[in-house]
Amino acid sequence: MLDFIYYPVSAILWFWHKVFGSVLEPSSGFAWALSVIFLVFTLRALLFKPFVHQVRSMKKMQEFAPLVRELQEKHGDDKQKLAAEMQKLQTEQGFNPLSGCLPMLVQVPVFIGLFHVLNGFKPGAPGNFVFNAADVASFVEADLFGAKLSNTLSQPTELLATFGTDRLSMMTVAVPLMIAAAIATHFTARHSLQRQSPEAAASPQAAMTNKLMLWIFPMFAIVGGPFLPLAILIYWLANNFWTLGQQRVVYRRIDREEAASADAPAIANPAGTTSATAGSATAEKASDDQPGEIPGVIEDRARDTDKPGETR
Repeated sequence: MLDFIYYPVSAILWFWHKVFGSVLEPSSGFAWALSVIFLVFTLRALLFKPFVHQVRSMKKMQEFAPLVRELQEKHGDDKQKLAAEMQKLQTEQGFNPLSGCLPMLVQVPVFIGLFHVLNGFKPGAPGNFVFNAADVASFVEADLFGAKLSNTLSQPTELLATFGTDRLSMMTVAVPLMIAAAIATHFTARHSLQRQSPEAAASPQAAMTNKLMLWIFPMFAIVGGPFLPLAILIYWLANNFWTLGQQRVVYRRIDREEAASADAPAIANPAGTTSATAGSATAEKASDDQPGEIPGVIEDRARDTDKPGETR
């Protein structure tokens, strides 16, 4: 049903395994772990432009939040009118709230696709999408310090034994990955929320959402980690590290653009400032040349001229 997702995901994973398998042992756990990490990097690189658009869209939404609240107060009782005015505002200002969710929405099917592909690596399986039987055997044999990448910490001991591992080995690798993934998720959310405007953060809904992002979402790595394959935990950790680094790059880029835009008017109109200063200087000079004149009053100079026959 979702083969249009499974095949591309498995193809990217296959490509990177061929790359790292040519340097390391093909059945090495490090080769497969690096393949999963670079699968993340490849997908996130493809989503870089949508991510930049997401950041810009969210910033615009924060800038026009007062207008949105004004519309809600004005048309709160008329849902149809409110929707029409909101659509008009979005069209005029050139932003779409749904576009900001695109990178996240795209990652969900990728996550599901990777989960499904990893579940296809079973002992004795004849293939797994683009992987042949030899590739499947290579993945099944691969381990990180005795922990198998396709297994979960919560699986029965008997099932773990069929893959050639045990619970202690799984805990040795899975628990640090779960903790690291939770910490990375927390700091990624914290870095993102630092860009939130004070007005937006002050609302009760935003405060609740911020707490969820900072504390509840990271706990999913701890609570749900035992039920996820090790390769998924590696994917989760790599994805958060990429997001954190990408946020720093994109935010700095946008800050530079805004700083340049803020300085542009002062640089673009030096003539106006100079002309104003020059005009002021000219006025002062004229005032110095004619100290007896009162600015704004036209004196009658007729009497300064002697007419024939008149005594001054």
